[in-house]
Amino acid sequence: MQTTPTPSRGRTLRHAAYGVLATVVGLAAAHLVAALTVPAASPVLAVGSTVIDLTPTPLKEWAIREFGSADKIILVGSVTVVVLLLAAAAGIIAAKRETVGLLIVVGLAGVAGVLAVLRPGSGPLDIVPALVAAVVAATSLWWLHRIDDRSATGASPTGDGPSRRGVVLATGGLAAAAVTMGALGRWVTSYRLGGTDIALPVATDPAAAVPQGLETMYDGISPLQTPNADFYRVDTRLSVPAVDVDSWTLTIDGDVDKEVTLTFDDLAAMGVVERDITLTCVSNPVGGPYVGAARWLGVPLADVLARAGIDSTKADQILSTDVDGMTISTPLDVALDGRDSLIAIGMNGQPLPRENGFPVRMVVPGLYGFVSACKWITRMTLTTYDAEQAYWTERDWAIDAPIKLSSRIDTPRALSKTPAGQVIIGGVAWAQGSGIDKVDVRIDGEAWKPAKLGPEVGDDYWRQWYFEWDASPGQHFLAVRSTNKDGDVQTDVRMASFPEGSSGIQEISVTIE
Repeated sequence: MQTTPTPSRGRTLRHAAYGVLATVVGLAAAHLVAALTVPAASPVLAVGSTVIDLTPTPLKEWAIREFGSADKIILVGSVTVVVLLLAAAAGIIAAKRETVGLLIVVGLAGVAGVLAVLRPGSGPLDIVPALVAAVVAATSLWWLHRIDDRSATGASPTGDGPSRRGVVLATGGLAAAAVTMGALGRWVTSYRLGGTDIALPVATDPAAAVPQGLETMYDGISPLQTPNADFYRVDTRLSVPAVDVDSWTLTIDGDVDKEVTLTFDDLAAMGVVERDITLTCVSNPVGGPYVGAARWLGVPLADVLARAGIDSTKADQILSTDVDGMTISTPLDVALDGRDSLIAIGMNGQPLPRENGFPVRMVVPGLYGFVSACKWITRMTLTTYDAEQAYWTERDWAIDAPIKLSSRIDTPRALSKTPAGQVIIGGVAWAQGSGIDKVDVRIDGEAWKPAKLGPEVGDDYWRQWYFEWDASPGQHFLAVRSTNKDGDVQTDVRMASFPEGSSGIQEISVTIE
């Protein structure tokens, strides 16, 4: 038998809803203000970014492994749920002790404000969204209680609750305001994230045309050149920086002959080159998706550093800083050892996407991104590891992290079902710096058999491969390994991503019907 909630229970739920609604209105207002000033200072993003920084490395790796690029959405959603639960409690408390409830709401915004101003590279404007959230949320909750009190004492036929008209008008108006401000904030953010349509200079040292890849003949193999829209993104950012190319600068300082500041036009006027380079994230598990190959347009890193003069430097690292204060350290000797290290301004014939570093990023072939691929870069400081530690160095990741020889099966997919007969096993392999010489496939634990290689682009670029298999019905286990041009064979020793990248042989199970 269903029972009707008691008046006191109904009142508790009503005031909990008031707390949630008031907080949502405050967050929407803060989001709009942050979109107009500092997007990363939006309260939920400020709290979420701090959670990322404080999360233990094993838990971060688990989140990336389990949720992939959706890990940020899940984090933001989790932070929002916790905030709204606390807001509901504040609304209930405010029904009996209004001042205490309002202070809780203000305190929630205050915590976000403190975390925002403690962010690296924060400025005076970073506190403004949290202040707006506090004022709007507290005022909204106070007003809802006034409406509730007036309605309950004057219009309810039973005297045990407010009239529907007063509550509906008040809550409906605030909900509409929240939706409007939230939509405006999203529009402003989208508008600020537009504008990557810039003219790129013509390369003085262009690369040869990219050959036709195996993906045109065999479905499921990764494209030889990864489209910009499909290129992986792994970083700690909950919001993509909105950088104005006209006001952007790159400063080179530290142990140099003279401090130099370059504009985008300064870089574009230097001798730009095209280079085909595969990038890999250190969080990529064996057989994982966080690897991509692209044609980069940029200025050789050595040429950029030469503007500041580094002949007599005692530095052993380049400490790169992005527009919001994130730091990445790159071994100086590795960056200048003759490999095609770039300060990149273009990707696959287009300006860098916002998600991948617009307007300028660093690209160093052969090193995992956490020690080489500073996106949205705005400063390079030549210093020593003893004097300065970057974000990942402080968290005990490796200092010099060369990308490990590896390979991946793209088709058939793990746990897939495929008709019997001729089946193409295919994928990609990479050995930055030395190049891929051979790829082998193993079926059901039998002897390794050589696969056929796709076209070669360069030693810093991945290599497609395929193997023609006469597949019989049943469950089968497929494995792949690669060999580089130095004769090194991919190791079968399993290692997790932390602290210097994963290793091991990928083996998958498929069913042939």
